[in-house]
Amino acid sequence: MGNVHHRYATVQGRRLFYREAGPADAPVLVLLHGFPTSSFMFRDLIPALADRYHVIAPDHLGFGLSDAPSADEFDYTFDALTELTEGLLSQLGVSRYAIYVQDYGAPIGWRLALNRPDAITAIITQSGNAYDAGFVENFWETVWAYQREQTPETETAIRQALTLEAIKWQYVTGVQDETVVSPDTWHHDFDLVSRPGNDRVQLALFLDYATNLPLYPRLHEYLRSRQTPLLAVWGQGDEIFGPPGALAFADDLPDARIHLLEGGHFLLESALDEVTALIRTFLAHSLPKD
Repeated sequence: MGNVHHRYATVQGRRLFYREAGPADAPVLVLLHGFPTSSFMFRDLIPALADRYHVIAPDHLGFGLSDAPSADEFDYTFDALTELTEGLLSQLGVSRYAIYVQDYGAPIGWRLALNRPDAITAIITQSGNAYDAGFVENFWETVWAYQREQTPETETAIRQALTLEAIKWQYVTGVQDETVVSPDTWHHDFDLVSRPGNDRVQLALFLDYATNLPLYPRLHEYLRSRQTPLLAVWGQGDEIFGPPGALAFADDLPDARIHLLEGGHFLLESALDEVTALIRTFLAHSLPKD
């Protein structure tokens, strides 16, 4: 396995951290993480793919080791996070690439695809929703209530998602043997989202998530018209984005490869080898040969 490089780039005046590995001339795969984590979630996947692919995994602004300006200094929206991702890829000279999206990474990836359809060579989605199907109401009802009305009651409820207990729940729910998931994961995420002022960053993104669903019709048309190769690999025990979210891709992509594996929202923590094998097979058959 090749070395993973840990780098920074300044984009629009903001310092972004990213992990990079693999041959510079290999097909590019961009890994886009979700809430509440960072490119740390790909720490084991990157070297497992870097023999054949040029892998780039940024930390979104406000997450991981990237800058985390306050919500007063920066307007945290998914549009803004997408612009920073586009700026980073442009700075790195990347114009054609496959994407791996998970959770928050999905609405960023979908915007990248809609902004520049010719740039996307393939899509891997792991609990990265694109349909109304898949939203597990028991989890999302708190988010929806906060989006409808920002009151002390709805804010108190949504802030529970920032607690150590709630972050651990995301990692272990749906995993048959919880002991295979390292506690480093939820402690790492909790420490970073607990930085002073980061709570307001996360509240802003909870609110802005409401802008993602109206994009779905455009995204579905993009999928139907482009027939971009897609692999959906999903934890069947995910209680945030349930399996119907994976199965729905077949509505617009009859050739989509859809796999429901034993595991939860952070499937790489318990099924890394299975997911890696599926990705390698999928990309080997799906990426352009030129």
